[in-house]
Amino acid sequence: MLDANLKNQLKAYLEKVTQPFEIVASLDDGAKSRELLGLLEDINGLSDKITLKTDGQDSRTPSFALNRSGEETGVVFAGIPMGHEFTSLVLALLQVGGHPPKASDEVLNQIKALEGEMLFETYYSLSCQNCPDVVQALNLMAIFNPNIRHVAIDGALFQDEVEAREIMSVPSIYLNGKPFDQGRMTLEKILAKVDTGAADREAKKLSEKAAFDTLVIGGGPAGAAAAIYSARKGINTGVAAERFGGQVSDTMGIENFISVTHTEGPKLVSALEEHVKEYDVDVMNLQRATAFKAAETEGGLHEVTFESGAKLKSKSLVLATGARWREMNVPGEQQYRNKGVAYCPHCDGPLFKGKRVAVIGGGNSGVEAAIDLAGIVGHVTLFEFMGEMRADAVLQKKLKSLPNVDIILNAQTTEVTGDGSRVNGLTYKDRNTDEVKNIALEGIFVQIGLVPNTEWLKDSPIEMSPRGEIIVDAHGMTSVPGVFAAGDVTTVPYKQIIIAMGEGAKASLGAFDYLIRN
Repeated sequence: MLDANLKNQLKAYLEKVTQPFEIVASLDDGAKSRELLGLLEDINGLSDKITLKTDGQDSRTPSFALNRSGEETGVVFAGIPMGHEFTSLVLALLQVGGHPPKASDEVLNQIKALEGEMLFETYYSLSCQNCPDVVQALNLMAIFNPNIRHVAIDGALFQDEVEAREIMSVPSIYLNGKPFDQGRMTLEKILAKVDTGAADREAKKLSEKAAFDTLVIGGGPAGAAAAIYSARKGINTGVAAERFGGQVSDTMGIENFISVTHTEGPKLVSALEEHVKEYDVDVMNLQRATAFKAAETEGGLHEVTFESGAKLKSKSLVLATGARWREMNVPGEQQYRNKGVAYCPHCDGPLFKGKRVAVIGGGNSGVEAAIDLAGIVGHVTLFEFMGEMRADAVLQKKLKSLPNVDIILNAQTTEVTGDGSRVNGLTYKDRNTDEVKNIALEGIFVQIGLVPNTEWLKDSPIEMSPRGEIIVDAHGMTSVPGVFAAGDVTTVPYKQIIIAMGEGAKASLGAFDYLIRN
């Protein structure tokens, strides 16, 4: 199951295990059970502290639990955790085996203090880059609190459950049999949701912080670069972000980041976060900005209010709140969001295996999505509003070579249709003839660009373009002295990771120059 190189790497990791534990497998006679058994036998042979048992009685097969001797840790994998989830498996093996996690003592104590029986079930896909964060967080909670149990379920293997629960987006999390949340969630975010007093305690703590010299709002490539450049100047720097990494966390293949031929969004985000932590930067996650109050006098303090109720003050600001997927804004889109309407083909594509889906958008993102989906689903129809696709020629050529793809140009989507519980079609207008048509579908992947995250600045004195982008000068400064902006949230053209990083560095240097002059 594991090649020699992977075995050697895993064996080195397993040398960190300090206490014995058991892998208890529940298997049947199927091919997937044999495949899982091969993986578990490989793992078992790499450490003398692991005992493999095949007498598990879990109703989900194939599956396996990781238990310390005489103790159920509550960590269960239903399926074969390879792909993106292999890291989740390795971390679970280490942590059940006594190797300490990277979480702070404060977070671990918060986990241990949680009361009440909790059974979490997470449905994931092996191609989902957002799922491991959820799986790893809930595994950690199960390991450190005996009242918590977590089952990570490969939705592609347990299609009957996916159908019964009408799951059309991953990760999908259930708590004690009821829907808990969907999408990427950090450990901190999960804890904030189950520990109802945590958000208020955190908001109070943040509001008591002294003013920063430079406060960065947003933790994507622009925000990370701004924080690093600011901290290197030796000034008091903070980063407040809804989620570190931003939109890049949802990006799969990155092949145009100069000097790195190929990487994936989550890997880049992890590297950015580690780089920021090398410096004395106060990183504050789960903080969604909701209001901005400019300093009353030049050189005074700017104030940002967050959804949690926290207020932070700073002598200068770098706004790097990025952008999000643009929505179609047609009837039915919101009603069937995560019920057939999706925005991440890599995450949710495996849930539509063998089905008919649409991709909205003929740019690079849309065409790449259609190409990837064509290898999973039964049929893909790509809809483009204009008379020709805007994607790179090499991508268009690849798309047109695929036998299970149709391309419809001059198509204006007008409605998402459904049966009340899930998508069953899409209505569009032929812009050449004005004829309205409907096509039967089971999934719709929207890939029509980005919209800047600036709603929270709507009533502020910061000047913005008609598209809602923050207008900046050559130094990255906005119309408000001491307030700078960078990345996809600004009017700077070409929304690229490498450009956002450069703009973040420039804005931070601009903020430092402003500080020393005031």
